[in-house]
Amino acid sequence: MTTDSRIRVLIVDDSLVAREMLTQILSSDPGIEVIGEAKNGLEAIAKVAELRPDLVTMDIHMPRCDGLKATEQIMAYTPTPILVVSSSVYGEGMGRAFDALEMGALEVLKKPEPRDWAHLENIGREVIRKVKILARVKVITHIRGRRTELHPTSPIEISPKAERGGVSLVAIGSSTGGPSALLSILGRLPKELPVPIVIAQHIAEGFIPGLVSWLNAGCKIDVREARDGQNVEAGAAFIAPTGTNLSMDGLTMRFTNPLSGQLYVPSADTLFESVATSIGRNSLGVILTGMGADGAKGLKLLHDTGAATIAQDESTSTVWGMPKAAVELGAARVVLPIHDIAEKMIELIAESNGSAI
Repeated sequence: MTTDSRIRVLIVDDSLVAREMLTQILSSDPGIEVIGEAKNGLEAIAKVAELRPDLVTMDIHMPRCDGLKATEQIMAYTPTPILVVSSSVYGEGMGRAFDALEMGALEVLKKPEPRDWAHLENIGREVIRKVKILARVKVITHIRGRRTELHPTSPIEISPKAERGGVSLVAIGSSTGGPSALLSILGRLPKELPVPIVIAQHIAEGFIPGLVSWLNAGCKIDVREARDGQNVEAGAAFIAPTGTNLSMDGLTMRFTNPLSGQLYVPSADTLFESVATSIGRNSLGVILTGMGADGAKGLKLLHDTGAATIAQDESTSTVWGMPKAAVELGAARVVLPIHDIAEKMIELIAESNGSAI
C-alpha cells in the first residue's frame, strides 16, 4: 500500500447482497477504495494477481472454488492481507474459517447481513477498523504445511533462567495470527499434560466457540471456553471469552470488566499480571504473534518473579508486534520459532517438576 493512496480492497463473496453491503460499508470511509469484486475463488485468485489490492475480504462458502482454496493459492503466489468475512460463527463453517487462518488469512469477522441493518453502523465501524489495521500487515508467502517445513533455528537467550519451583500453570497471550499459532502449540502437547493452560486470544465477538471446536479437532488435550469462578484442570486449555478480561486467582478463573479505553479484550497483560501475582515463579508465560504491545508488560512481571517466559520469533510470527515488545522489555527468557515452543514448554514443565512427560 502506498503512503499517499487509499486502502485498495477486493471483495470476494458469491452473494451479490453481501458484496453490495460490504462495498457500502467500506466506501463510506474516505480512506478506503473498493477496487473490485469476485464471486468465487477462481475470480479472486485472478483479480488479486491483476489488481494487487492492499487487502482482500474473503468469503468461505463459494461455488467452483471456495475461500479456502483461494486463500491457499493467493498466499502461496501473490501474498496479500486477507480478512475472512464469514456468515458462519458456529459449527463446521466456523471450522473452515479457522482453516483459512491456518493457510495465511489474518483474522475472521462475522459477515454483515440484512437482518443486522439496525446495527449496521457499529458493524461497519468494526469492519473498517479491521481493514485499516490488517492492510498494514506485511504478509509472507504461506504454503499449507509450512510449519513442518521450517528449519529449526537456534533460540535467542534473553537472560539466564531463574531458579523456580515446579510449573503449575501455563498462560498464553496471542492476537493476529494467534489461532494458527495456538494450534501449532496445543496440537503438539500430550493428552497427559500435568498442568493447565489459560489463554487470552484477541478475536472478534462470537468466534470463541468456533475457535474452541477447531482447536479441539487438532489437539490431544481438551480445549474449553473459560468459565467465571471455575477451577482450571491439568491436561486442559481454557480460552477467555470476548468482551471480558480473564484473571487468575490461584487456579481459579475470574472475569473482570475491561478498563475504560482498553484497546484489546481480553487483555494478555491482565492475564499475565494476575498469574504473576497469584502464582509467580511457578508459572510459564508465552506470548505469541499479534499487533501492538499487549502482554509485554505482564510478561515482564512474570519474568521478574522468576517464571519461565517464551516469545515467538519474528520469522514465524504473522505480526511480530506483541512478541517484539516483550523482547525489547527483556520479558522473554527465550525466543523460539512457533514449531519449537511446545517442545520447550514440555521440557520446562518436566524439568521443573522432576519427571518426564
